[in-house]
Amino acid sequence: MAGAERRRSTVWGKIRAVRCEDVKEWCVRRLPILEWVPIYDWKENLVPDAVSGMMLAIQQVTQDEQTRGAGYLASGQSQPTPGLAFAALSSVHPVFGLYGSFFPVIIYAIFGMGHHVATGTFALTSLISANAVERLVPSTGTNFTANNNSGVLGLSEFEMQRIGVAAAVSFLGGIIQVAMFTLHLGHATFLLTEPVISAMTTGAATHVVTSQVKYLLGMKMPYISGPLGFFHIYAYIFENIRSVQLEALLLSLLSIVVLVLVKELNEKFQRNIKIVLPIDLVLIIATSTACCYADMEYVYGLEVVGHIPQGLPPPKLPAMNVLSEVVTEAFGVALVGYVASLALAQSSAKRFKYTVDDNQEFLAHGLSNVIPSFFFCIPSAAAMGRTALLYSTGARTQVACLISCALVLVVIYTIGAMLYWLPMCVLASIIVVGLKGMLMQFRDLKKYWNVDKIDWSIWVTTYMFTICFAANVGLLYGVVCTIVIVIFRFPRAKTLNLKNMKEVEYKYKTEENCESLKQVKIVTVSNPLVFLNARKFHADLMKIIQKDGTSSQACEDVNKCEQNTLLCSFSNGSCHGESLQPCQSEQCVLILDCSGLNFFDYTGVSMLLQIYMDCKNRHIEVLLACCKASLIKAMQYGGNLESENPIFFESVSSAIDASQIPRVRLTAGVGEGPGCSLSFDKAFIWGNVTYSVNQLCRNILSVFSAASPQSLDCIYHVFPACTFFLSPSLPLQ
Repeated sequence: MAGAERRRSTVWGKIRAVRCEDVKEWCVRRLPILEWVPIYDWKENLVPDAVSGMMLAIQQVTQDEQTRGAGYLASGQSQPTPGLAFAALSSVHPVFGLYGSFFPVIIYAIFGMGHHVATGTFALTSLISANAVERLVPSTGTNFTANNNSGVLGLSEFEMQRIGVAAAVSFLGGIIQVAMFTLHLGHATFLLTEPVISAMTTGAATHVVTSQVKYLLGMKMPYISGPLGFFHIYAYIFENIRSVQLEALLLSLLSIVVLVLVKELNEKFQRNIKIVLPIDLVLIIATSTACCYADMEYVYGLEVVGHIPQGLPPPKLPAMNVLSEVVTEAFGVALVGYVASLALAQSSAKRFKYTVDDNQEFLAHGLSNVIPSFFFCIPSAAAMGRTALLYSTGARTQVACLISCALVLVVIYTIGAMLYWLPMCVLASIIVVGLKGMLMQFRDLKKYWNVDKIDWSIWVTTYMFTICFAANVGLLYGVVCTIVIVIFRFPRAKTLNLKNMKEVEYKYKTEENCESLKQVKIVTVSNPLVFLNARKFHADLMKIIQKDGTSSQACEDVNKCEQNTLLCSFSNGSCHGESLQPCQSEQCVLILDCSGLNFFDYTGVSMLLQIYMDCKNRHIEVLLACCKASLIKAMQYGGNLESENPIFFESVSSAIDASQIPRVRLTAGVGEGPGCSLSFDKAFIWGNVTYSVNQLCRNILSVFSAASPQSLDCIYHVFPACTFFLSPSLPLQ
């Protein structure tokens, strides 16, 4: 009893210790909308956000309805409408794609941290949920509005069963994401390397295109899924090639040509025009009008979207009885959706200079799946096309997404019924063209081959696993394969690298102008640089660079670094023997000693290139010394190293000579252990021989005391006769 009372009192003590400031800070951290709404600049941001919101709403309506394409028409059923493109991929009625463009966007605007991330229906998650829908509620000859009306939205019981399964996948996937947020698994995303994500998304995009082929050709075919289902679909198409509908094929080709041509022109002249032409909307209006007046549904047999219910549905619990049967799809939705969304959020944060919490994104996307599932929504995530649209139209904040929600709501209540005559082949064309960006990732293969052939092999095999099985299987294979390869490569890596002391000698040449002085930071990478430690290496190095001036702060930071980073920071003396502080106008030089970088992968090379660009933006000169030929080649292929001067050098000393560092000459031995260690053998002053011994010792003391307090012991050991002059009690000028 005493123990229970003690624990109870401890809990109550912690509760009473909570302050209002702590509660406010927690709310702002978990509800980012409370942070950006109070400081929203209505004059500066409202107009660009409104324009972006209108353009986003058009794209939401014209592409969120095709989610059903994977087999919804297997039995000759009527087809979905325009704004519901991604609903077609989920094998549900297209109107549910419109709901998926409304509810998740609002939830993410409240909990998400990506200011330029557009959530909603997503092709990859829709395709995954379609597997569960087709497996548990297989296609029958029932029409959208069959006689067995469910009384909900005027749809049949068959349709409501299908959306019940899709909503269950969304609900369970969201619960998994919230659980991952609770376990702080957002920080484990470093396991998802760029080659794996690229291969998985490319493979999934290939699946989506394959699911739309039957609409492009106007064919009737059963739903095909499972292992090697990709190949079975094309085998079925070639076996029944004579059943291709010529009218649908011609309309599909015409739509694709128009879409590609206009989108390329929009991209080429986007700097000269304020508002791009919404070709998707124009195409939908034109084809719907033509189909209506020419009665193409009956004259030519073209499949059209059909009836679209009006209004929002009342909330209803998803089909809980099928949760145990959709676990696989739910995990796929949770992981694939989060990976794709996080990549876009991090990209937008880097582009517009703000930060994104990986773990908070788990919560935001989890709730964006859980709450909308009660309103018949299919799984959601951020989409590349919509996010890129926000970039190009100049969106400033998430208000653009909220404005798009208002316009989508108008469509749901008023305009949706006008989309009855939209041909399905046009919707399929919009989806295929919209996936162009993902499919173009095939061009990355050359880059991976030139940088790291192992990453190239991971990309190819991950893509094949995604094609042969599913996106979630391909993602799992890629992560496991990457970890196994690193485990086998690390033990073979050379971790010790003995260097000649003369190799790191350098000179500080005398300069009369103090403003031309430079500060040099030398970082030795003594371990492999791969996806496991690349992000930490970048973060630690950026912390060091951001320090104002003193090398002592740099050494304190570097002690926190991993064992792969060794920093030696040197500050040069002033003209008149004053304390060795960098001048305000000095130009910093960062030298990366890559002699210990035994092997690397594409992520490591990308991080080095990112460090180079970040330092360049900060006006910091970056030089790389002792690089292996393979690293130089990989960096040259991996990015555009724009520099008038050489950046690769055979040794640290040659890099220092090239940096034209003035004043003092020091001979330094770069240690091989972790942390920041300096061992100075000699110290000389070249230039003014009239310096007194006292002044000389004070300058040397400034160098060592700036490097680290422990360096004073080294001085006493090297210069025992100068203890009096080097005493810390002596004031420095």
